[in-house]
Amino acid sequence: MAARKSAKKPNTSKEELLGYYREMLLIRRFEEKAGQLYGMGLIGGFCHLYIGQEAVVVGLEAAAKEGDKRLTSYRDHGHMLACGMDPKGVMAELTGRSGGLSKGKGGSMHMFSKEAHFYGGHGIVGAQVPIGTGLAFADKYKENGGVTFTYFGDGAANQGQVYESFNMAALWQLPVIYVIENNQYAMGTAVKRASSMPDMFKRGESFSIPGEAVDGMDVLAVKEAGQKAADHCRAGKGPYILEMKTYRYRGHSMSDPAKYRTREEVQKMREDHDAIESVRALLLNGKHATEDDLKAIDKEIKAIVNDSAEFAKESPLPAVEELWTDIYA
Repeated sequence: MAARKSAKKPNTSKEELLGYYREMLLIRRFEEKAGQLYGMGLIGGFCHLYIGQEAVVVGLEAAAKEGDKRLTSYRDHGHMLACGMDPKGVMAELTGRSGGLSKGKGGSMHMFSKEAHFYGGHGIVGAQVPIGTGLAFADKYKENGGVTFTYFGDGAANQGQVYESFNMAALWQLPVIYVIENNQYAMGTAVKRASSMPDMFKRGESFSIPGEAVDGMDVLAVKEAGQKAADHCRAGKGPYILEMKTYRYRGHSMSDPAKYRTREEVQKMREDHDAIESVRALLLNGKHATEDDLKAIDKEIKAIVNDSAEFAKESPLPAVEELWTDIYA
């Protein structure tokens, strides 16, 4: 595919661009492999892929500091990889194996890693928002300078607990960034059919929470907005809302044929707005990398993903005794 023309933004080094390219490509290749394993029956239950939305989490992780926390919904594999969780452990968890990061008991939607400061994918729509608000309360109480990135989707933006969280976060000036990943469709319902206020970054206005809309298909724009929001929180000014205008290429989950939108709509997004292709164009047009360089990166990423799949297949199922571990009673 020919490189698309794009202007290199200032203060972005070759190393940064290559890093973004590599991380977004890892997420996409990983998700493609997860889709294959699901089709083979190796992943059970629900499986929500992040293909198309990679720039959001990669850009925001570039704005995060050590110790910052993040949590999200059930479309969570990309977030795990972006914050440094081992692809082998993530894939083994998807397949319900003991080598998984939650010992095979969390699966696709409920993985967790305290070491990576990743406080879960959450299966209940909007449930993670008050949890993220509570994590931010802990950071403020401890005065550790931490920020919590609380991700949720355009569908969850209509849930009541979101606004209870907004109120408390504003009242107590908590260091939390509410990231609305607006991929245009809540399951199969377009935003314009379900929301009387489609500009979701304005949802915090009645609580005096500032917000802005961001091109979520542009990793550099995401990083810039994320840095601004994080600086706002670290300065003690309270919460911030970022509405990421993004797009998922696949269905809501693996069981969704996505017949509520046209093939032409999806193809146009892929051709004109793909986040990975945009960075690829910056690298090639800026003479920061050659086609062969990028092919080598893709080969390396595919090897990492294939290794994770083999690790998952070879990892044993959890022992029966694991039913009784990590529970309260």
